[in-house]
Amino acid sequence: MGSYQALALFAGGVLFGSAGIKLLSSKDAKKAYIHTTAAALRMKDCVMETATTIQENAADILASAKDLNEARAAQEDQEDVAEDTAPENT
Repeated sequence: MGSYQALALFAGGVLFGSAGIKLLSSKDAKKAYIHTTAAALRMKDCVMETATTIQENAADILASAKDLNEARAAQEDQEDVAEDTAPENT
């Protein structure tokens, strides 16, 4: 590649970069960034609400499962005591 070609590519890159910076810092681009960021924040809030609901439901399910297991264990203990005190028929 000739030095003129390299210089032309470099100058083109600089111009394109400058135009890109101008475009990215324009009022329209800033509005788009604001709307995009606002939408991302709304989405984050929605996800956090959903996660909180899931955690609450999981805690309720866990507590109910523990209660159920305790009730079963108590019933099994009563059945064991009843078997131990029942008269044996020989």
